[in-house]
Order: sequence, then C-alpha cells, then structure tokens
Amino acid sequence: MAKKKLKLIEQDPWLEPSEKDIQERFERYEAKLKEIEKDFGGLSEIANGYKYFGINYDPKRKGWSYREWAPQAKALYLVGDFNNWQQFDHPLTKNEYGIWELFLPEDDYKNTLLHGSKIKVLVDSEKGLNYRIPAYITRVVQDDDTKNFTGQLWFAKNFEWSDDPFDIGQIDELFIYESHIGMAQEKEAVGSYLEFAELILPRIKEAGYNAIQLMAVQEHPYYGSFGYHVSNFFAPSSRFGTPEDLKYLIKKAHQMGIGVILDIVHSHTVKNIIEGINQFDGSEGQYFHEGSRGDHPQWDSKLFDYGKPEVLRFLLSNIKYWLEEFHFDGFRFDGVGSMMYYHHGMETIDSREKYFRQGVEWDAVTYLQLANQLTHQLNKNAVSIAEDVTGMPGLTSKVDDGGLGFDYRLGMGIPDFWIKLLKEYKDEDWNIHEMWQVLNDRLSHVKTVTYAESHDQALVGDKTLAFRLMDKEMYFHMHKEDPDMIVERGVALHKMIRLFTIALGGQAYMNFMGNEFGHPEWIDFPREGNNWSYKYCRRQWSLVDNPELKYQYLAAFDKAMIEVIKEHKIMSSLFGNQLNMDEANKTIAFERNHLIFVFNFHPSNSIPDYKFPVPRSGAYRLILNSDDATFGGHGRIDPHTTYVSKNDGGGNKLSIYNTNRTAQVFERVV
Repeated sequence: MAKKKLKLIEQDPWLEPSEKDIQERFERYEAKLKEIEKDFGGLSEIANGYKYFGINYDPKRKGWSYREWAPQAKALYLVGDFNNWQQFDHPLTKNEYGIWELFLPEDDYKNTLLHGSKIKVLVDSEKGLNYRIPAYITRVVQDDDTKNFTGQLWFAKNFEWSDDPFDIGQIDELFIYESHIGMAQEKEAVGSYLEFAELILPRIKEAGYNAIQLMAVQEHPYYGSFGYHVSNFFAPSSRFGTPEDLKYLIKKAHQMGIGVILDIVHSHTVKNIIEGINQFDGSEGQYFHEGSRGDHPQWDSKLFDYGKPEVLRFLLSNIKYWLEEFHFDGFRFDGVGSMMYYHHGMETIDSREKYFRQGVEWDAVTYLQLANQLTHQLNKNAVSIAEDVTGMPGLTSKVDDGGLGFDYRLGMGIPDFWIKLLKEYKDEDWNIHEMWQVLNDRLSHVKTVTYAESHDQALVGDKTLAFRLMDKEMYFHMHKEDPDMIVERGVALHKMIRLFTIALGGQAYMNFMGNEFGHPEWIDFPREGNNWSYKYCRRQWSLVDNPELKYQYLAAFDKAMIEVIKEHKIMSSLFGNQLNMDEANKTIAFERNHLIFVFNFHPSNSIPDYKFPVPRSGAYRLILNSDDATFGGHGRIDPHTTYVSKNDGGGNKLSIYNTNRTAQVFERVV
C-alpha cells in the first residue's frame, strides 16, 4: 500500500525530489515517539522527569526523595546544611538503569531539611570525589564571597495561578519586546524580576507590544554570557530574584494582556564541571557526545547526545517544567541551526540534497520535532520560534505534516542585511530592488518573525542601527534644539528602516529593548576588562523620558508604527503588492492589506505631484508620516490633505508630495 504523501510536499512542490528524505525524517520521529510510548507511557509522561528526578516531596511516603541519573558513577552522597556537610552520611543506592535514589522521611528530617538550605551531591567516579549540583535542581545561588554556586532547597508555598486565565491564542499578531531582566533597569546594578514587573512592563504595554521574550532566565554561571552558557536548566537565575518573583512577573504580564516567551537554550551547555552537568558521573559521554562531536568549537560549550533516552527525558522535562510551573507561553529555541547540522550552520547549503543528506544531526532534528509536539500538546496555542539561519525545509510545518513543528522562524537575514547596507554602501547606492527582495524572501507558509536589528548588534564589538547611523554625534547633538545633519539623517533612516521591516518582512515583529528609541549605549557586561562595571549593562530610560531629547521622536514613531500595523492587521495579511519601483528617486510603493506604503530613501530628491499607481480608485488619507514634526521630521507634508486617485488612461494613480528620506502610509477612506 502506497504511503500517503505528507502535506509538506503538497505545500511546497520544490521538495518533491526530496520526498523520500522527508518521509524518512518523519518515520524517524514516529519510531522515537513509539519508543517513548513503550518505555515511558507517552510524550507528556517522559516530560514528567522533573517530578521524579531531583529533590521532590512524596506525600504518600511522607518524605523527600532525591534521584539522579549517573550510570558511570561509583557512589553518590547527598550533603548539605541538613547534615552539616558530612560527606558520607547519606549515600544513594543505584538501580539497574543507572538511577541513584535516597529517601528522607519527613519525621526524621522536617527540622533539618529546610526551605532555603544549601545542598550538593558528592559524586565518586573515575574523576575522583567531586561536589556537584544536582542536575534537576530548581534553585541555585552564588556565594557573595567565594562566588561559588550551590544548590538550594526551595519548598515555597504553591503560587496562586487560578486567577490567571490568559491564553496567548487571544493575540492575533505578535509584537515581541525582547528583554534581558538584569540589564533592564537604569541603575548600575543587576535588575530584578520584581523591578521588571513594576517598572518595565508598563513601558512595554504603553509602547504597544503584546509579548515579551525573556533572555538569560535559565541559570548560567557567567553573567556576561548573555544567558547562553546555561548550567542549571530548571533553575530561574537567582541573580534576578526568587522563582516566585519570576512567576509574579509572568502573571502581571498576563494581566496586562502580554504573553511571555522564554529564550530556551537546548542547543548546548556550559563546559563547567563545578556548576553544570558536564562529566557529572565522571564520564565524557553521559549527557553529551564523546570526542569532538560533543564540543562546539565556536561557542566553547558541550553538545547533547539527543539520541539517549535520559537526555530526551531531561530536555523534554525542561520544556514541560517551564510551561506548567511558570506559565510561559512558549519558547524561542536558541541555536536551532547549530543543533541540526554537524557543521552547526557554518557551511553554505547550496543544494536541496544538502538540507537532508550532508552533515545532518538526525537525533537533534527528531528531538526538535518531539519538543514542538510536546509544547503544543501541553498548550495548543503556545508559541514556538526557531532561531535558524540554514532554512531547513519544513521548519515551520506541523510535525504530522512532515515538518519540525515550529510556529515561526526568525528572519535572521534581515538585520544582517541592514547592517551590511549601512556599512558598505552610500545612501545614493542603495539598491531598492535588493531591499524589496530581502524583505520578501520567504515562503508564504513559513511564518517569519521580522526584526530590524538583533540583540547581538547591541553587544560590544558591534553597533545598534542608531549608533551605526549617528555614532558619536548621539552624545552631543540629541537635544531637540540642536540641529545636526548626521543626527537628522540617522533619525530619518532609523524610522524608515523599522517601518519597512515591519511592513514587509513577516507575520510577527520583534524589537530588542531600548532599540525602539535608539538607545545610544552598547551592552558591555561586567568583566575584568572594564573593572567589573555596570555602566554599559543597563538601559537609560531617562533619555526617552526627557522631553528635550530626540529619543522621544523615535519612541513616538515606534508606538505610532505599531498602532497602524496592529490596527490594520498587516502582519497576518498576504505579501505586499509592489506598485512602483523608482530607482532614480529611490522610491518604493506597495500595498499590503489595503494600506498604501511609500518609501523615499533618496538623500535629497523631494518630488511634488509625484504620481504612482494604486489598485483602487477613491479618496485616501495619510495615517502615518515619518516626516511629521511629532516624530522629529521637517513637517513638510500637510496631514489634513485628502488624496484622490485619478485615472489618466493608464489606471488609477495617486499624486503626493514625495519628500526625501520619508515613509508615508495611506488609507483609502471612500
């Protein structure tokens, strides 16, 4: 009996020559799912690992169990404040599956095994005796004096979620505000979950964003890693507060109609022996591949062996833990391209066959399918975003259709394109046809998160769009009464680039905090090279709050831009329909969901009575104008003018004042 053709192939006929590869990819997933159902009882059941491993209270046995998977270890001993750190007083016993266990009766330990007390596990292995932090620990704290990390028992009362009816499925289009908790405040110190909830969430709501993407939540030993070298996957970083503080933040966001997406790192983990899970049982290949396959050369980190059942249990449990215990509304999966290929996305994939046959890490692909299936099984409306630059076919198609199951991919080429344009070309040499092509370079069924600049560009060694446009002039000429040609150009192009990106680039939009108002400072985490300073590891909200500075212009435009895009459902509409491409005047006109967008990128050409075709006759009004004085423009265009399209024998045409370095948006009113 012939197998039914997967829907992914029907969606994209270009993939027909690779039908066998895609079918085999799906069959690998099905085989792994059946294996999980046989051995664990199902996908949701294997993801209950966090309730089995680590330290959990058992109400039936009336006590605490501690379990750890460490198949190559010789012995494990639980130590901590509860037993005055006596090394060998509390040994664990090992079963045939390499799982070690210890039970502590409540009657014997209720006065010593206390909430907030410190804990570690002493592992005897081929590496000798080493103190380790339990792999499934839910709280890790750093000693102020020694700077060492230690596990902490966390027996807090149940958090009240019953009055949190939020469902991210209520949000039609995502406008994501990407944030880092620690550097979200203006103070020269690490910000907290509670400060973010009280001080930053209202700003996000006011600016029009309806989702936040939180970075660096999973515990990581080095603050400057931006959260990417995770050590303790189930522990919200204690730098920012308690687990309940994070839950409060999420609940408060939900009350404001804001979804919360976790930047989850399952692509690699820190090499650290003391803080992380590397060589936990003394072997090289417990959680990871042995040899060079287990090392990421660019990231200096360890790579998971996604084919092992206990590794799957660890990572899938991590997904369920964040969704169910913290009510996150989904994930942005870090480093998906790195996971799927042995070359970690560093090689050019220049043929269809290479997507499926050259250097593919099949176990990682299967894991991503399982992870997305679990995510949507637990919350059908959860958002799953892939950080992938490879363009793996089927990335955002449903798993049952032959895909990997993500809801969105990041349009990573877009911010790279803007930086390349600004670095390598003069304004008058910008290629408007290339600009159009890059912003529309996606398949209709591949939902894309578009963004004008990446958080990576804000880090030391690179520049944000604003800083690249205006550079040092931002420090001297951002007062509203201080005219400056460099700043004037920068403000104008900053607005245009963002509107062009959101109007054309995808089905969701993302901004990194502070970029909406052109934050002038880079991100430099405290380190030895800057004398452990927090001066550049913060966001200067006072700049945008100051009515005398031009940052207000950029923030006001960003808010107005999002209002227009949101009100007219631009993100969820079909591709933009090109109306006019005028190379001489660097002008692009297009229609998307009945709005007319006109961009004049020319440095100097302003054209009165500029005619271009529109699809429908009638009267039009200007609803957004980047040249408006409210947004720091020159105010050259009358906002009250009614524009009537006329048919001069060559179709309907609109006549406008097409001012240089200006974006205009028109709505048909009659």
